[in-house]
Amino acid sequence: MRRNRYIAAVLALSVWLCSLGSAEAQQVVRQQVFADYILRHYKEAQHQMDKYGIPASIKIAQGLLETGAGRSTLATVNNNHFGIKCHQDWTGKKTYRTDDKRDECFRSYARWEDSYEDHSLFLKERERYQDLFTLEYGDYKGWAKGLQSAGYASNKGYANKLIKIIEDYELYALDEGALPRWIKGRSGKGGARQIPSRLSRSTYMSYGLVYVIAELDDSFEDIAQDMGISARKLAQYNDAPIDYPLNKGDVVYLQPKKSRAAKQYMNYVVQVGDSMHSIAQRYGIKLSRLYRLNKLDEEYVPEEGDTIRLR
Repeated sequence: MRRNRYIAAVLALSVWLCSLGSAEAQQVVRQQVFADYILRHYKEAQHQMDKYGIPASIKIAQGLLETGAGRSTLATVNNNHFGIKCHQDWTGKKTYRTDDKRDECFRSYARWEDSYEDHSLFLKERERYQDLFTLEYGDYKGWAKGLQSAGYASNKGYANKLIKIIEDYELYALDEGALPRWIKGRSGKGGARQIPSRLSRSTYMSYGLVYVIAELDDSFEDIAQDMGISARKLAQYNDAPIDYPLNKGDVVYLQPKKSRAAKQYMNYVVQVGDSMHSIAQRYGIKLSRLYRLNKLDEEYVPEEGDTIRLR
């Protein structure tokens, strides 16, 4: 679960994508590669979620990150999708590859499904991960932060990378038994719960922007209905897809955000669990503008300690 291995996996995927030509073509193919991985593995991830309580969104995001969307040698040859090393208790097949050190021992599986099962047991049976199993259902951000703080990966940006993958590719839908909406022509089972509409909401103002605070089990549709605004516009104002899973206490802006933060906020130092989206929401900045201010593309994942320019 070290930096070198998943950097190698991502580099392999990136080199292959770059051979395809234009950025637009690369993005289309990247999305298809991710869709292929998700469609092949999501049912097993949901099965493992029901069996052990590990969010399917986290398992798929880790698989995508650790294997470069299923294209790493460790995944294709050894069916190891989570970079789990042998450790002293492993009695199964082994393979040796260079990671942090030369010729490190990794677990090898007969089937990829065995890797998914072993990943669940690896987390469930080790003391340092036990706090993760006390988190609220669907708390993928808590899981991402917890995996990093418990030492699953040495990369300081590991949690933020997982969160970005989950939010960019709408993997949170998997935790509700569904598929991401962007995977066209398919439909998952189940869906989001219907929430009774409230009659009114308190509004607040900060940075010259009017906003409301999301309640438990809230959605853009609920807020839009209460406030007499289009749900699609509301999602657009908040730089999110319309089915984005709001958490209790989230700020939801009722108007377009600013192009920069207020004068007193020049820079922000990234913390574990931050994303460019969460920073943009915190300071009332349009997400696209935040990327431009920092001369970053949308593939950038902030790491703990990074400095982000706010104006």
